[in-house]
Amino acid sequence: MRRVHRCHDLARHLRRTHNAPEEGGQYNAQPQQMSNIVHKENAQRASVLQHVSQNVRRLRHAAQLSQTALAELSGVSRRMLVAIEAGEKNVSLTTLDRVAEALDVAFSDLIQAPDARDPSRINELAWAGTIAGSKAVLLAKATASREVELWEWRLEPGEHYSSEPDADGWSEQLYVFEGCLTLLLGSDERRIGAGEFFMFASNQPHAYRNDGPVAARFVRNVVI
Repeated sequence: MRRVHRCHDLARHLRRTHNAPEEGGQYNAQPQQMSNIVHKENAQRASVLQHVSQNVRRLRHAAQLSQTALAELSGVSRRMLVAIEAGEKNVSLTTLDRVAEALDVAFSDLIQAPDARDPSRINELAWAGTIAGSKAVLLAKATASREVELWEWRLEPGEHYSSEPDADGWSEQLYVFEGCLTLLLGSDERRIGAGEFFMFASNQPHAYRNDGPVAARFVRNVVI
């Protein structure tokens, strides 16, 4: 399995604090307010930590590792791993990075709902701040063979943009943060409102249109 490094992942970008390794070199990962995946007061804590608990246990068993062996590979203390698998402890993004790398999986594999129908669609709270409303949500993931282009788009009312099909294997991720965007995929139309996102294989005719009364602004990731 290919090792996944999240150098440009949203969660890595959001981390600002790290815990010092405990004596002996293992990472005890005591929770800090700015690095926890979620805080205890957050209503979404239970489901996200349950996903982490189930996924770490399942992936550890699949790798035929004991908790002690995973602790040695990840540098995270066995005590912390026991708490994570029990869903009893907030966990920092730094800790999940270490566990994911030791298990040779992506960060998203740890927080995604185990029964998710679409593995590319995550839509999970990955961080909550100490001030109400501060949060980071991992929306989606995609495997890129070469690069990912990050675009900011603005379509004025009545504007239209058409694109020829991209090469096989290419895809796009759209996140609308203002107005409403109409996406045309062949003969199908889909409206994406502010705060919504959508992903699609772009090896088909596709177009963007603004049918609304205000400008549509959105982020477009082209995964190549």
